[in-house]
Amino acid sequence: MTLNARVGEITDRIRARSRDGRVRFLDRMAAQIEKGPSRARLGCANLAHGFAACAPEAKGRLAGLATPNLGIVTAYNDMLSAHRPYERYPALIRAEAERLGATAQVAGGVPAMCDGVTQGEPGMELSLFSRDVIAMATGVALSHHMFDGALMLGICDKIVPGLVIGALAFPHLPTIFVPSGPMPTGMSNADKNRVRQLFAEGKATKADLLEAESKSYHAAGTCTFYGTANTNQMLMEFMGLHLPGASFVPPDTELRDALTRAAVARLLEIGPQGGAFTPIGEVLDERAFVDGVVGLMATGGSTNLTLHLVAMARAAGITLTWDDFADLSAVTPLLVRAYPNGSADVNAFHAAGGVPFVIRELLAEGLLHADARTVCGDGLAAQTEVPALDAAGRLVFAASPATSGDETVVRPAARPFEATGGLELLTGNLGRAVIKSSAVKPENRVIEAPARVFASQEDVQKAFKAGELDRDVVVVVRFQGPRADGMPELHKLTPPLGVLQDRGHRVALVTDGRMSGASGKVPAAIHLTPEAADGGPIARIRDGDVIRLDAVTGTLQILIEGAEWAIRPAATADLTPNEWGVGRELFATFRRVVGTAEQGASSL
Repeated sequence: MTLNARVGEITDRIRARSRDGRVRFLDRMAAQIEKGPSRARLGCANLAHGFAACAPEAKGRLAGLATPNLGIVTAYNDMLSAHRPYERYPALIRAEAERLGATAQVAGGVPAMCDGVTQGEPGMELSLFSRDVIAMATGVALSHHMFDGALMLGICDKIVPGLVIGALAFPHLPTIFVPSGPMPTGMSNADKNRVRQLFAEGKATKADLLEAESKSYHAAGTCTFYGTANTNQMLMEFMGLHLPGASFVPPDTELRDALTRAAVARLLEIGPQGGAFTPIGEVLDERAFVDGVVGLMATGGSTNLTLHLVAMARAAGITLTWDDFADLSAVTPLLVRAYPNGSADVNAFHAAGGVPFVIRELLAEGLLHADARTVCGDGLAAQTEVPALDAAGRLVFAASPATSGDETVVRPAARPFEATGGLELLTGNLGRAVIKSSAVKPENRVIEAPARVFASQEDVQKAFKAGELDRDVVVVVRFQGPRADGMPELHKLTPPLGVLQDRGHRVALVTDGRMSGASGKVPAAIHLTPEAADGGPIARIRDGDVIRLDAVTGTLQILIEGAEWAIRPAATADLTPNEWGVGRELFATFRRVVGTAEQGASSL
């Protein structure tokens, strides 16, 4: 299928806009490749340190310099359910590498925090910045010049973007991302949220709430809603860094282990000693990022990726903007309904055809770059295949089914849930923001109501419990941007605002902070930039000002006469309580140098 003309135009303008930065990036990559495998250039003492702890056979291979050595960068810890399965991956990878005549070493670990644990807590103010820490830790891990390729073990919210950014500092290294898969389906998201809202109203006890949450988050693997972690996994397939169909295979299964071993074998094939050299810097080009945005829109993925994809692209010398997101959304059909955009979880999404089916549908419509490079070869068609084990237990790949297994969850492009994508750009006299429109019912996509202004989500919850918000209202939560306090997610606003909406009120949220990738239902203009701490227009809003959020026309306006609005002074806030405690004092430099949300909220 010929590439859609509009997708081609957007790709061309990204390429033109990024030309200088991309040339510098590619020149650096070429210089590294020209030097040849880095281990061969190490001095004897350096090399001896590098393999001192290895078994004798591995030492011989590493000293001989002829066989490849694979670096493992792992986000393993056993508090994160999604990352607990990684505990056994290094041994599995080492054994497979040795079977194939190579070696593998854990190059280093990166921090991996759980947003589910820190939601509504001070630690959430470290969450977004942890992405940049992960990128730097990846750089430290790969800095030893011992490796011919890299395997990245990470899944959750900031971890995959951080690993990508760090890997792109070593663009000459072939790199494959290795997922671990989702936990089994537990309590339905609808039932869980019903209990959350009852608790917010004082109609359920804390014991009731803990029981519901424990039935939802109950085993090893990613949380099963289609939030940021699972959106990351979808992106790695769309952008060519996963083996086909790898994202949502359950952890600790024979198929999962077979895919991990296959990633080792494929990395050796695309390494400098293999016959299909494919460095990550060539995989992640303009086409890959356009394909990633299209995948985000077609599946109604997490709003957090409007930050992360921009930062990831920048690390590859590519300038991606929110206008690109909006224009790609306009031509991308919504093909998936997974919570919070629907009732199904990622296990149901996977069973209905999953990522390979969606890629195949979009390729057939010309909405993806069929010629994009992937770790599996030249061409995105390879990513439409589905992995399985044959009768002998060998890994095989077959074409994805021709039809959806459940059209309430995944639809063909000919019958989309909606004609356009799941995220929208909002612009107006309050600045620029994004909204997850696909999670909002059509009748709630235009809200006009008086504002009530807050400086924290705790204050919103207090006002809700006091009955002060039981009306049509646009809740404004400001001084939540990256410069103010690290841009925490405001996920705990979802239950009270959902209760107000269920009572029949017209309700919306406007904030320079973030919402969880699992948030939806209530229309939310988030990532508003400029942020309040930069004197953005959100700092001039007062209680009672009428705000209009229109996700249909893509506008966000305060309905005040222009002259009055222009001279109104901006409010200030005392941010000193956010500067210390739970490690926040360690991140002062990040808050000072961080870029805007639209620039990816990056401090690198």
